[in-house]
Amino acid sequence: KRRIKLKLPETLPRAMNPKDVKKLITVIHDTRDRALILLLLRTGMRIGETLGLAVNDVDLKEKKVCLMEGEKNNMGRVVYLSNDALFALKRWLAKRNKEEGFIFYGQRHAPLCYSAARSRFVKYLRKARLDQKGYTVHSLRHTYASELLNAGMRLEVLQQLMGHQDIEVTR
Repeated sequence: KRRIKLKLPETLPRAMNPKDVKKLITVIHDTRDRALILLLLRTGMRIGETLGLAVNDVDLKEKKVCLMEGEKNNMGRVVYLSNDALFALKRWLAKRNKEEGFIFYGQRHAPLCYSAARSRFVKYLRKARLDQKGYTVHSLRHTYASELLNAGMRLEVLQQLMGHQDIEVTR
């Protein structure tokens, strides 16, 4: 009658299939949501870092985002914008309320909250019929890392872009 507890190994982070990424992007027509999801997908930023971005953190000319303090390790880093993320971000910045300090804002001059961003992501997963595949907002970060590794980027460079202190986390 004794119970045996088994500790299962941790699963590897789940990256999105390239076809699924394409499907997801094609169903997003809202300017803000498109900018948010492309920024997450193309920079590898954590959702908290993205939601906390101020307008001054983005340099459109240099195509980069300066994160003064990483969410998990308090280390600053720079991430670079792809052309599609830059285009979507420019469209959102032109349309958004200029009086707001955060790029993605919610109510009362506060950043958009995680649950609101997550629910938007889930809505688009459903719309693209990808909601049964187990994708999360964090999957966008893993997709970014996987794409760069598959393109031949060195692990040490990816470590810096991801904001990891320990290379084993990147591995």
